[in-house]
Amino acid sequence: MLAAPRPSVIVLLLVSTTLGAAAWGATPPKHSTNSNKGIAYRWVDEKGVVHYGDNIPPQYATQDRTILNAQGVEVGHLDRQKTPEEEVVAARARDALMKQRQHDAFLVSTYTSVKDIEALRDARHDQLKAQRAAAEQYVESLRVRLGTLQSRALNYSPYNKDARRMPDDLAENLVRTSNELHVQSSALAVKGSEETALLQQFQADIERYRELHSIHSQSSEPSAPRAAATQPAPALSPATAQ
Repeated sequence: MLAAPRPSVIVLLLVSTTLGAAAWGATPPKHSTNSNKGIAYRWVDEKGVVHYGDNIPPQYATQDRTILNAQGVEVGHLDRQKTPEEEVVAARARDALMKQRQHDAFLVSTYTSVKDIEALRDARHDQLKAQRAAAEQYVESLRVRLGTLQSRALNYSPYNKDARRMPDDLAENLVRTSNELHVQSSALAVKGSEETALLQQFQADIERYRELHSIHSQSSEPSAPRAAATQPAPALSPATAQ
C-alpha cells in the first residue's frame, strides 16, 4: 500500500502548477524577436493600432512595415505593395529619371561650353528656316496655280450654264492641286512648330548644362584651409603702431 503524500509535497506541486500556467498564459513582450534571426516587425492595423511580432499576418503583409533588431531599434523599412496603377506611375518615373541621366551625360560629354550649344542651335535653326522658306515658296506657287485653274474652270459648266462641260484634265488638275495645297500648307505649319520646339529644347539644354556645370564646380571647389584662420595676426612694427 502506497503512503499518502506529505502536505509539503502537495503545496509544492500546486505552486509549480500555478506558476507554469501563469507562464503559459502570459502575454509576450511587445519587442519579441525571432531567436534565430534576431529581428521583429512593426506594423499598423486598419484601426491605427501598432503591433509587434516575429511574423506579419498575411492581411498586413502588403502594408508598410518596419524591421527591428533584437534591441527594438529600427534597422529597415518595407514599403507597402503598390497597386497596378501605382506600378505604372513608378515605372514611368524610373524611365524619366534614366532618360534624364542619359541626357545629362550626353550634355557633359558632348559640349565644352554654352557657346558650343548655341552654335549647334543656330546651325540647326538655319536649316529649318531654309526648309521653311522653300516650303513657303512651293505653297505660294500652288496657290497661283490653283487660282489659274479656277479662272479657267469658270468658262465651263457647271460654273457657266451656257458653256460646255469642263474637260477632264482640267477637273483632275483642280482636284490634284487643291489637295496638294492642303497637304503642303499643313506641312508648313508643322515646320513652324518644329522651329519652336527646337529653340525650346536647346534653351532647356543650355539651362541644364549651366546647372550641371555649377554643381560640378561646387563639388570640385577646394575648401579653404583652416590654418589660415587660426594664424595669429602679425605684430605691428613701432613705426606702424604710431
